[in-house]
Amino acid sequence: MPSDTLWDIAKAEVAARAGPGDSSGDGGEKSVLFIGSKSGGKTTIILRCLDRDEPPKPTLALEYTYGRRAKGHNHPKDIAHFWELGGGTSLLDLISIPITCDSLRTFSVVLVLDLSKPNELWSTMESLLRATKSHMDKVMLRLAKTNTKAATEMRRTVWSGLQKDHPDRELIDPFPIPLVIIGSKYDIFQDFDSEKRKAICKILRFVAHYHGASLMFTSKSEALLLKIRSVINQLAFGIDRSKSICVDQNKPLYITAGLDSLSQIGAPPIPDVDLGQLHAHSPLDLWKKVCDKLFPPKNTSILKDARDPARDPQYAENDVDEMRLQKDQELEQYKRSSSKSWKQIELDS
Repeated sequence: MPSDTLWDIAKAEVAARAGPGDSSGDGGEKSVLFIGSKSGGKTTIILRCLDRDEPPKPTLALEYTYGRRAKGHNHPKDIAHFWELGGGTSLLDLISIPITCDSLRTFSVVLVLDLSKPNELWSTMESLLRATKSHMDKVMLRLAKTNTKAATEMRRTVWSGLQKDHPDRELIDPFPIPLVIIGSKYDIFQDFDSEKRKAICKILRFVAHYHGASLMFTSKSEALLLKIRSVINQLAFGIDRSKSICVDQNKPLYITAGLDSLSQIGAPPIPDVDLGQLHAHSPLDLWKKVCDKLFPPKNTSILKDARDPARDPQYAENDVDEMRLQKDQELEQYKRSSSKSWKQIELDS
């Protein structure tokens, strides 16, 4: 009788499929994390990529789903893990859940920014990318202690999307893992004033190029969603990526990572007099100040989601909700009694 368990057999099959020269250990599995603007269209993009014809529901925390793709007859299907962070920038701590030492080498990030809200673009982008990169740096340090070869390979592939002779190699700071920036709600954005569209396009082109990311705009248009689907398929299943490029501000942008340049993007879209008055310590900081000047950010307290997920009807649990109500009532009673006690102390004194 063989003593191997199903788990032993599965691991052996994965090792055999990877081959002796494959040290990635991904076993045909990749992960994609969707982050971005609240109600920006992340769920719609995921559903379209998975060919699911269902209305999108609000994502309040961190949701998971997966997709599979057949590689051929008698071949196991590739699996893609899709994670979606809800709440815009209000749940940054949850980013640490899907990104681990085991998944980092086959991980990608998709940042979805709502083009219809230019005053929130930079703050959303900055908060989410900073939190994601901060966690990845910690994971990378842990990975380096257990698998130095893998960590070294990851650092080397960061620059793989940029040609060795690219003139901007010394001026940019590529994201540690593949990054795609998607500008959603292009149908609303295309009705903006021409100068406003031009400024937003320039700002997002710089942000994408600086981080070594691909940049593209989309809407509910089937043609644009199909383009986005092909990009996500490249991240999720390793399908060859498109080398297309469209930098016309009057059309939806589509720029594959490494194909743009600072010379093509041009100077920040403000007068030279105003530009000279901005004091910045890096190109990224300069463009941030330009964006803030053109599109003043709203008060961050306004951007926070005030809705309580515990009271959302789609997550109703009768037993839990009844106990929660009871505890809330007990807390209110305790507050009132405590308040009376303190008032009595004050009177006595």
